[in-house]
Amino acid sequence: MSTIGNAFAPVRDAFDSIGDAFHRMNQWQKYSFYAIVIIALYLAPFWTDIPVIGPIVDTPGTQFSTVLNDQVIIFVLVALGLNVVVGLAGLLDLGYVGFYAVGAYVTAILTSAHGNLPWLLSLPIAVVVSMLFGVILGAPTLRLRGDYLAIVTLGFGEIIRLTAKNMDWLGASRGISNIKKPPSIFGLKFGVIDPKPYYYLGLTLVLIVVFVLHRIEYSRVGRAWVAIREDEDAAELMGVHTFKFKLWAFTIGAAVGGLAGVHYAGKVGFINPDNFPLQLSILFLAAVVLGGSGNMYGAILGGVLVAYVPERLRNFADKRVFVFGVVLVLMMVFRPEGILPKRVGDEHKKRQRSSQNEEVAQ
Repeated sequence: MSTIGNAFAPVRDAFDSIGDAFHRMNQWQKYSFYAIVIIALYLAPFWTDIPVIGPIVDTPGTQFSTVLNDQVIIFVLVALGLNVVVGLAGLLDLGYVGFYAVGAYVTAILTSAHGNLPWLLSLPIAVVVSMLFGVILGAPTLRLRGDYLAIVTLGFGEIIRLTAKNMDWLGASRGISNIKKPPSIFGLKFGVIDPKPYYYLGLTLVLIVVFVLHRIEYSRVGRAWVAIREDEDAAELMGVHTFKFKLWAFTIGAAVGGLAGVHYAGKVGFINPDNFPLQLSILFLAAVVLGGSGNMYGAILGGVLVAYVPERLRNFADKRVFVFGVVLVLMMVFRPEGILPKRVGDEHKKRQRSSQNEEVAQ
């Protein structure tokens, strides 16, 4: 076992050295790096046309741009929301797919089943309703901890699915069809054949969520979440209102999960309860843990890998899930903190650099 662990040492060292190099960059270098990455991401549907990169990233049997939107964007959005609950606040949520389903069903109800609202108007309503469900779930259950909280959230995800399956008002097993699509904007037409406009919309939503969550993480709320994650009893003794901030984590996480559901429903145009199985919750959690729990960029990387790798391994046919599972197990054994773990003291170092820059400016 130690021999295999030593074999993975160069990979761990490579990730660590990349992280160290990034943290040594000054502010303008980081902004330039972010700009290059964002431009590259918006050009991602065309990566397969690049001679060297194309054969490496292309997904056999499935259009690459379809994989980007239908799997990668959805998993990244959900991983960002779940990272707030699991990674920052330290609350184990095994039923996160319930919030994802709420966002999708609210969109379907408002635009097709019982209403005729445009998709754009249904988006904020679905996010607010998802937040409300986060409060409804969190208010009576967040006084529980550990395994007990995990069991309750697991039940929540199944309750949402079974309710949708047995309630005619929600379409029952037949689901809801003819869900409206996003409106055309900047020349992008959201149809059935071309998935690129949906990818651009999804990537824009991801960037907005990243910006908002980054601001929250380094605010008083984010500091309270980290304190609760590290030691809830100590945080409460220091004056942190633990229940209130845990409820905030559930609510914000639910909002992001609902947003992912809205995007999914607008793309596929049809949903039913089978689209939201328990397995999805497990994969969502795997994305956060694999990427690095507590690190927003690690959650993004985990979401990309969990969504993309099985599609890339389609040449293995039925064995692709097994190969993917082996990769996950090896990563959890030899990199248990995730690919991009949260660095302890990052927030303190960031404030220290900021204060030093202010002193120099004065």
